[in-house]
Amino acid sequence: MDWLRRADWLTRERVRGYALLLALASLALLVNSYLKAMGPEGTDFLAFWGAGKATVAGDPAAAYDLAVQQRVQTATGSEGWFAFVNPPPFLFAVAPLGALPFPIAWIVWVVGTWALWAWAGIRAFPRLWPLVIAYPGALIAAGHGQTGLLTGALLIVAADRLDRRAAAAGAAIGALVIKPHLAVLAPVWFAAGKRWRAFLAAGAVTLGLLALSWLTFGRATLIAYTSSWHASGLLLEGTNPDFLLRMSTLFSQARLLGGEGVGLAAGTLSAVVAVAAAVLAHRRFAGDPRGVGAAVLAASALASPYLFNYDLPFLLFPTLWLVAEGRARGFRPYEKLGLGLLYFAPYATRALAFPIGINLMPLAGLTLLALVWSRGGVRAGTPSVS
Repeated sequence: MDWLRRADWLTRERVRGYALLLALASLALLVNSYLKAMGPEGTDFLAFWGAGKATVAGDPAAAYDLAVQQRVQTATGSEGWFAFVNPPPFLFAVAPLGALPFPIAWIVWVVGTWALWAWAGIRAFPRLWPLVIAYPGALIAAGHGQTGLLTGALLIVAADRLDRRAAAAGAAIGALVIKPHLAVLAPVWFAAGKRWRAFLAAGAVTLGLLALSWLTFGRATLIAYTSSWHASGLLLEGTNPDFLLRMSTLFSQARLLGGEGVGLAAGTLSAVVAVAAAVLAHRRFAGDPRGVGAAVLAASALASPYLFNYDLPFLLFPTLWLVAEGRARGFRPYEKLGLGLLYFAPYATRALAFPIGINLMPLAGLTLLALVWSRGGVRAGTPSVS
């Protein structure tokens, strides 16, 4: 079984070739997603476009009006529609989209956010660029027309730039006010590492965006946003098996299998593990801020009870950090094979969830964190020839 243990057949040239083939296949899948989005099936992006329409029409509070959004979104021919639940600062991003026809707005949003995410990923791992452009987690976020590419870019920038440009890294985290549950570990991450410049920059950008949205969109929009909390709460409180299977958290899968009490216990345990990793990562990866970032981003997949597979493009950073470490210091037994499986995990877990009745992404997230953690303190070894 040495071919699995060492996986020497996964050479750099072959991996690059496989990645480019996967990227080409992903384009075909993305075209299919676009065609579905334009049909009666609809797409999550309808919520962003509908909110943008309300904003450019001069009534940003209507972005949170369910009746208005149903009317605007179904006018595209979609039989379904989606509530807009993002905080008001996100209206700055979606308002320009509301000025465009829906089919064009989808393309602008997906291409624009993918380009930003790819730029962040390639800047972080320039030698691994084929693995960046082919990453399945990015394909999923693009197909949904969701926020994962934008939020993923912000998290990757923070992990990559914290040591060199702390204020920029903090600002990237502050911009995650558009989806704050993805930044829940950031205060711990910065404080535990005494990254006070990043900490203050994150707070300043968060407060600045909230204040600017208040000044721009008005108090009524902020009040209207609070009404969306009820819709979000109903989603988390619901017991629809299809909805829980789509989620990528230990909370959701434990709740699906064992009920509310088991779900809360599992979710709490998952969050405790994530916070502990963020606190201890600076000691574990002393002198290696990118290693700290890899650990924190891997732990971020475990921190929140509310996470979907389209939120996962940020996992590119810990995954490729492990690849880079393996290439520089040698791959350990079965590590190449494991990284190959984790690379495809954002796609495979969703595809398997309904046939087998459980979403395996929480297990993949725990495995990813464990692999990153096991690399802590390893600063020497035989360079890999792969």
